[in-house]
Amino acid sequence: MSTRSKLALFALLAIRAWAQPEAQRPGSSLKVNFPKDAPVALVAADWGESQQSARGSALLLDLRTALTLRNLAPRAIRGVTLLVVAQAMTPGGKASVSVPGLDVKPGETFPVRIDLRLLRPGAPAGPLVEVELDGVLFEDLSFYGPNRLNSRRLMTVWELEARRDRQYYRQVLETAGAETLRRQMLEILAERPRLDVQVSRGRVTAVAPSGRSVEFACLQLPGAPLELVRGEAVVSGSQAHTPRVEVRNRSARPVRYFEVAWLLRDRFGREYLAGAIPATPDSPLPPGAGSTASQEASLRFSSASGQPLALESINGVLTQVEFADGEIWIPDRSVLEDPRWRRLLPPSAEEQRLAEIYRRQGLAALIEELKRR
Repeated sequence: MSTRSKLALFALLAIRAWAQPEAQRPGSSLKVNFPKDAPVALVAADWGESQQSARGSALLLDLRTALTLRNLAPRAIRGVTLLVVAQAMTPGGKASVSVPGLDVKPGETFPVRIDLRLLRPGAPAGPLVEVELDGVLFEDLSFYGPNRLNSRRLMTVWELEARRDRQYYRQVLETAGAETLRRQMLEILAERPRLDVQVSRGRVTAVAPSGRSVEFACLQLPGAPLELVRGEAVVSGSQAHTPRVEVRNRSARPVRYFEVAWLLRDRFGREYLAGAIPATPDSPLPPGAGSTASQEASLRFSSASGQPLALESINGVLTQVEFADGEIWIPDRSVLEDPRWRRLLPPSAEEQRLAEIYRRQGLAALIEELKRR
């Protein structure tokens, strides 16, 4: 057989492998690998739209797949996170998919869409891609899974935000009416200033001579368990280097994780959310104690049009706290309705989901969704 014929045969076999209807069959190209005691089970897998292509000695895998899972637990499921692995030790070889905002009753099925691009080096041995379960969050906020991606904290924050925001918009509907609800959805859908961020990890060894140390304006949210003491970053043009922030625990409980969002203002007075500084202290932060969170990184900012951002000032605001007992704090809705904070902080994932229901299906569908649970 000629070399060209062998390549054609390999390509045909590869296409057939991607079209395998049984995702869990040994030796198939894609495998869903859940523990035996998992609270969800695979019902169906459609890998038909996925493709692979050669990139030198590696394979570039474009996953366009749909899984159907069933809730085997006696409680409703609120969120699921899957780990998708082509090669665990290779950059670009693994990714995750999280699905928040669920309300899947026992015995019901639900879809999970996987749209990812992964890289797998070398000749494939065994399944090209494995899908594993990192975590399942239930309605009582209990959790199942190895939590290697810290999906418990992430999905709990989403669920708490969803409960907070759904209750708020129900009250808007009951007290102010459907037209006020419509206006608020339109505000969420309105175009906001977008910011592109390029991150270079690692310690900054050289900063432009024009670089200057800029202190954060520490914004104190009412009721926040941590006080922002001070923060700073070295700013040079459209870049910020090694942002750091100091906090003090003013609650009565130890804290094991927190995030501080930093908000940028350019020379034209426009404000942007630039991301968050996450911090996991070496040991839980005791009441009254202080800690410093920093990122060993250089961040370059540009507007949606690609123009470099002329940084003028930076604000820092606490967005979430996880206590040592696993309980999580997020800002109260009454605080977010203050015009000052509402202007700065972006809509939550639940607000964006509700606004998208309104955009696609209309006001009646949104009202029905708010009544659902």
